[in-house]
Amino acid sequence: MDQEQYSKPLLESSSKHVLEFDAHDIFVELKLQLMLAGPFIVVSFLQYSFLLTSIMFVGHLGELALSGASLATSFANVTGFCFMMGIGGALETLCGQAYGAKHYQMLGIHLQRAMAVLMLICIPISIIWAFTGQILTIFGQDSEISKQAGNYAHWLIPSIFPYGLLQCQTRFLQTQKNLKPLMLSTGFASLFHVGCCWLLVSKLGFGSSGAALSVAISYAVNVAILCLYIKMSRTCVRTWVGFSKEGVDDLGGVLALGVPSALMVCLEFWAYEVIVLLSGLLPNPKLETSMMSISLSTISLAYRIPFGFGSTVSTRVSNELGAGKHESAKLAVWVALSLVITEVLVVGLALVAARGVWAKLYTNEAEVVSYVSLVIPVLAISNVMDGVQGVLSGVARGCGWQKMGTLVNLGAYYLVGLPCAIALTFVYNFGGKGLWIGIIFGSGLQALLLLIITTRTNWELEAKKAMHMVHSSTIPTTIAVS
Repeated sequence: MDQEQYSKPLLESSSKHVLEFDAHDIFVELKLQLMLAGPFIVVSFLQYSFLLTSIMFVGHLGELALSGASLATSFANVTGFCFMMGIGGALETLCGQAYGAKHYQMLGIHLQRAMAVLMLICIPISIIWAFTGQILTIFGQDSEISKQAGNYAHWLIPSIFPYGLLQCQTRFLQTQKNLKPLMLSTGFASLFHVGCCWLLVSKLGFGSSGAALSVAISYAVNVAILCLYIKMSRTCVRTWVGFSKEGVDDLGGVLALGVPSALMVCLEFWAYEVIVLLSGLLPNPKLETSMMSISLSTISLAYRIPFGFGSTVSTRVSNELGAGKHESAKLAVWVALSLVITEVLVVGLALVAARGVWAKLYTNEAEVVSYVSLVIPVLAISNVMDGVQGVLSGVARGCGWQKMGTLVNLGAYYLVGLPCAIALTFVYNFGGKGLWIGIIFGSGLQALLLLIITTRTNWELEAKKAMHMVHSSTIPTTIAVS
């Protein structure tokens, strides 16, 4: 694309026509997405397992230790991990579109910029985590549990730095469709994490502190493996040429996409945390919070699959837009939606069919098992909404719509979802089930709004915008376009 082409006004009108794809195009795209989604889903499950494994080891140390570790992990997710993951989402746009445009060395520069931004953000997050116990006490949590949570959070502080680097490395490789090293390194690190937890918690007697520290060690191992791969592998020769001064220039470009991307993630995540807190205000808080904990764990686990599809479509859309292939980007969106709708319906039906036994995996309390069984059909509906919005959120990241996505999530969850949850629970006495129904209204509206935006998108114009952004961020002295 020459300068005259990508200097045209971005809002110029273009001819609108219905794109038709033959069966061969659809089959090729379907096959490609399935090949990408499998590794994405495996990596998503394995990365999710790190914190969960540590909590499982702490669970054998007693109820107080478990409560403290669970509370600290929730606090760390709300104030740190989800924000870091969101900032890393900027690379799905920047690296994905640069790779599609064959501006390969820009991927390494974007990676360096994102790493610099995230390392700086780690500093205030670390300070917040250092005062976790005091913050929780101020917010009315039990003093003993808060003290345990504070100690656990202190030992989680080292984990935020490798976690931030890992988010950058994951997106750097993801956008190149280079997934095998991600899967192998995360698999090894997750196995290492189990051994590390056993050594520090059970063998050396470091207790919950050891469980928290093992998270940092395992993340660091994962980062080290990927560092070696990126530096030494022939598959990254074009995209990583070493550190350079350009890697610390224009950090505002990463922040411009990263902050809205982080808010997209956090606004959604925080809404679910709010309903957990609200469940503690119900007449039988022990029963309600137990049900909510199991339900949230179930939904989080089920969401790993749509999240994998979301990462897949983000990669496909960003690559194709960067290459100027707007028809292929549009096809990728509809194939991904078809796949995820099929998946969430199958998983939803499986959840409903297993509702009598699923809760028994978490507890032997008959009352809790019965309550969860009643709520699972609602969770199945929630899973459908989450699946659709998960893929469409991936489309948003691939296109660079993070600011629009932030506004959608703000309106869907905080103007509709949470108010409905509060009304159904505390005014119409639906109990804990009302909290979930309310949040479904939020995720349903989120999915609907994103779907409307996607269906009304001028993909040809989006491709022009992507190519303009890639060319405008190119550094002529260091980038060779092949």
